[in-house]
Amino acid sequence: MADGQEQRRGADRRRQPRGGRRTGDASGFAPLIFVVDGQTTRRDVCDAILARLLFAVAPFESADDALTVIGAFRPDVIVAGAAEAEAMRERVRTGRDGDPIPIVLIPDDVRSPEPLIDAIRAVLAIRPD
Repeated sequence: MADGQEQRRGADRRRQPRGGRRTGDASGFAPLIFVVDGQTTRRDVCDAILARLLFAVAPFESADDALTVIGAFRPDVIVAGAAEAEAMRERVRTGRDGDPIPIVLIPDDVRSPEPLIDAIRAVLAIRPD
């Protein structure tokens, strides 16, 4: 630039955040929760409840499906039906930090989200506000 002459043709964007997250963006999703259940309705209800509460959710139809990606994604918690929970307990060793990945059973009445959320908070040691 010569003598402080403005060379831009458009608006000055130097003070606007560019790329990545912006101040108005919703905060990220965490922790990652695998929902493993052969019953589509229960799996979908759990998925919806957890996603609404800003958990990152990865739904799976079977323990075998979840186990194929568990090494790459390393969930913080696994929420599963009784049969799937048993299969996961037998084959899941450790998570990111080397500790076993907690497995929470899907409650009988999943339409009432409180028991599910309370169980997840308990294993994550998250205190409600």
